[in-house]
Amino acid sequence: MELLDIVDENGCPTGGTVEREIAHREGIRHRTAHVWLMRMGRDGAEVLLQKRSADKDSHPGCYDISSAGHIPAGVDFIPSALRELQEELGLTADGSELVYCGQRRFYFAAEFHGKPFIDHQVSNVYCIWRDVAPENLVLQESEVESVRWMNLEECKAAVREKRIHNCIFLEELEMLPKEKEQSRLDNAALQSVY
Repeated sequence: MELLDIVDENGCPTGGTVEREIAHREGIRHRTAHVWLMRMGRDGAEVLLQKRSADKDSHPGCYDISSAGHIPAGVDFIPSALRELQEELGLTADGSELVYCGQRRFYFAAEFHGKPFIDHQVSNVYCIWRDVAPENLVLQESEVESVRWMNLEECKAAVREKRIHNCIFLEELEMLPKEKEQSRLDNAALQSVY
């Protein structure tokens, strides 16, 4: 049984918890951490897409964020982001490598495997610059079928024009930096505010 914090519209825990299955059955707001692996390619920034396992409870077989996951009750965004990178892709990272790109709130309802699925999330979105060959990643088979690098601008167009089977929100792709140096400067400026 996976317990999640029930959160307010800003992702702050309200003091209550809910089982993951109930959260998705009833549409109870909870948190997730999204991490995009990025690298600079010949034609600009690239993102690593994961293809979700066919057995996933939502969006089976779709291209998705490099690494993402629910945040267990009592845990915060960054530790969860780092744990998901390790579990899904076999990557070890330090919290200082994560570049905060923003926060998304969304509500999504559909049916998967014959059951209703309601996703009411507050998600912190991060990127991490890491040029890694797909064959060097250790994929969590129950979660990830495969991975592939794609040019960021090409990915935006493919999502916008529905050219790849995906569950990626264009709004989230728009949050990602186009250059490594710019993301470093933006993150430094954000840290100086706090």
